[in-house]
Amino acid sequence: MNERAENIFFEAHELPDEAVDAYLSGVCGGDDALRREVEQLLADARNAEVYFSGSFGGRDFAKPLPKLRLEKAGEKIGPYELIRELGEGGFGVVWEAQQSKPISRKVALKVIKAGLDTDEVLQRFEAERQALARMEHPHIAKVLDAGATPQGRPFFSMELVDGEPITAFCKTHGLDIKARLALFNQACSAISHAHQKGIIHRDIKPSNVLVATDDRGSPLVKVIDFGVAKAIEGKLTDATLHTRQEQLLGTPAYMSPEQAGLDNLDIDTRSDIYALGVLLYELITGETPFDPSTLMQRGYEEIRRIIREEEPPRPSVRMIVSKSKKTPASDSARMQKSIVGELDWVVMKSKRPPLSSMTSSHI
Repeated sequence: MNERAENIFFEAHELPDEAVDAYLSGVCGGDDALRREVEQLLADARNAEVYFSGSFGGRDFAKPLPKLRLEKAGEKIGPYELIRELGEGGFGVVWEAQQSKPISRKVALKVIKAGLDTDEVLQRFEAERQALARMEHPHIAKVLDAGATPQGRPFFSMELVDGEPITAFCKTHGLDIKARLALFNQACSAISHAHQKGIIHRDIKPSNVLVATDDRGSPLVKVIDFGVAKAIEGKLTDATLHTRQEQLLGTPAYMSPEQAGLDNLDIDTRSDIYALGVLLYELITGETPFDPSTLMQRGYEEIRRIIREEEPPRPSVRMIVSKSKKTPASDSARMQKSIVGELDWVVMKSKRPPLSSMTSSHI
C-alpha cells in the first residue's frame, strides 16, 4: 500500500462525508492515481464495516456507516469495565471505565481503534502515553496505567475528567472577562509545564482544554489529548516518528502558520503559543479568528494560505462587528473596553509571522 495514500485515508476516514471531497481535492491535487487509491481504501473500509455489522442485504453504501467497534459497554479489559464511550480521535477511542483493582475508581480508557493498529499508529499511541507520563501537573490529566486488550491492541488509562470545553463552560456559567482569564491562565500553566518537560502539544483547542470543578466547587482546567504531541529535543519513544509530506497535524482553526505549512522542522513551542492566542481570542469574542466552517470548505492549499497570509481583526474590532450577536459576557460594553489595549496586544502578538520569516524583532 502506498504510504502517502494510507496516511490520507486515515485523515479522510475521520472527516464528515461532506468534507471528504474538498479534502481529497486539496491534498491530492492533480494526482488522479493517488486520489483513486485513497477512494478505493475508503470504499474498502465501508465494505468491511458493513461485513462486520452483518447487514449486507440492501445496504445503501452512500449513507454513513457505524464505526467498527470490538468493545462494548459492560465488557471488561483487564481490571476495567467499560461504561460508556466518551469520544474518539484519529486513531483511538476513549471510554469511561470502572477500575476494580488494586483500587476502585473511574478512569478514562483510551484504546486503539480496531483495524488501525499499524506500526505508525502504535508508535504515535506510545508517544502520547510517554508524553503524559513525563508530566505531573494539576492542570494536565494524569496517565495511570497501560496494557493491552485481549486482541492485543494497546490501551492506557488516564484520570477521568468530568468537565466540558472551556468555551462552553464560560458560556454556560456566564463568566466575565476576569473569570475567563483566570481559567485561561490555568491552561497556560499546563502548557508551560509541558514545554518545560520537552513536549509540544500541537492541538490546543476548547475540546482539549476541559473545565471541571474541584472538591471545593471551584473551576479546574485539565488539558487532555497529547495524541499529536512532539518532543522538543530527542524523541518520545525508541521508534522514530515522521510527519510525512502532506500530513496536516492539528485542527486548522487553531493551527499556527508553520504547522499549516507542513514543515515539521519549524515547529517549536511558539506553535502552542499561537494556539493559546486563538483560544484566548475565542474566549473573548465567542468566535475563532478564522471561521472553522469556511476553512473546512476550502482545499488544503487554500487553508494554508488563509492561516499563513490573512490577518484577522483584533478582538475588540471583532466584537464591534459582531455586536448584533449575543456576546459571551453579560455586559458587552464593559467587556469591550477591557479588551482594547493590553488584551488586544497580547492576542495579536501570538499571531505572528511564520517562524521561518521571523526576526528577533518579532519575538
